[in-house]
Amino acid sequence: MLFGKRERRIGRILIVEDEPLVAFDNEYMLKDAGYEIVATVDSHADAALAIESEQIDLVLTDISLSGEGDGTDVARAAAARGIAVLFVTGNCIEEAKALALGCLAKPYTEKLLLAALQAVDDHLQGRDPGKLPEQLTLYVRA
Repeated sequence: MLFGKRERRIGRILIVEDEPLVAFDNEYMLKDAGYEIVATVDSHADAALAIESEQIDLVLTDISLSGEGDGTDVARAAAARGIAVLFVTGNCIEEAKALALGCLAKPYTEKLLLAALQAVDDHLQGRDPGKLPEQLTLYVRA
């Protein structure tokens, strides 16, 4: 199809976010854009349960979380299952480079979030994501 929608590699997303309004906004925006939200959780423990029990294409996680553990622990659990991770945080830490595909800096708009997911999806499919959204850092490029 010349002008058809591209096939997505990312369909099912786990949102890990301890700020309720951000979590709600992300869930709403992503559902509206056609993504399936597997779960929205606020802690490493709840994320680990979802990662073990659900089919997930991408984990969208903040670094700071409620309870014990943080987003880096979530990323390690996801990596053990071969699940891609994108950090969404106000402070992209150096350690994140070894744990995730990239980092989207907060605050961001719906347009930036969706553009970041498209860039990650392009990367996962071996396509050049082209010009990246200004707040997105991809740690690996196709």
